[in-house]
Amino acid sequence: MGTIVSPLPGIFYRKPGPGKPPFANEGDPIEVGQTLGIVEIMKQFTEIQSDVAGILESFEVAEGDMVNPGDAIVVVREG
Repeated sequence: MGTIVSPLPGIFYRKPGPGKPPFANEGDPIEVGQTLGIVEIMKQFTEIQSDVAGILESFEVAEGDMVNPGDAIVVVREG
């Protein structure tokens, strides 16, 4: 099992933009390097990518939640 954490403070988004589908959903297979969300700080967007492969177990933060460096964002289990 792997936990993907935020590298910086900001607002977490699961989608690339309003009205767009999420990058990934719970239960989806995940590959190393796959984008799982973005963190926005002062109009700059940083992709959150998985460093492990497996199945997306859960999102630990909701769409639009504030995150800080080291906060858990996504849990990926082996699969």
